[in-house]
Amino acid sequence: MASLSSPLRVCRGILKELRALQGPRYKQSLAYNYVMDQFRKNAVTGERYCRAQQEAHHASHTYLCLLASTRSHQALHNLYHGKGERSPEEVASLVGLRLPTQPGGKGWEK
Repeated sequence: MASLSSPLRVCRGILKELRALQGPRYKQSLAYNYVMDQFRKNAVTGERYCRAQQEAHHASHTYLCLLASTRSHQALHNLYHGKGERSPEEVASLVGLRLPTQPGGKGWEK
């Protein structure tokens, strides 16, 4: 298993994603209260090895990955989602291409 980042970094990342989803009033949400309660409950103790703490850290890291992936998926979906029939020029420009033009003026280009 790959090394996980620190619990504080994961907590900040989750709160950043919540802020992006819910706006400036994210601190009044149930999700915020739950996340903060779980991180406080699983805080670092003087124990030498705590499996439950590592499991909670792994679950929070997985949840952060889910939130970030969902946000980026939604952004890509909004960008590329079909908006009805598109012209060939618009489709080509969407993927970064240009349609070829006929040199010499054959009469069919604009």
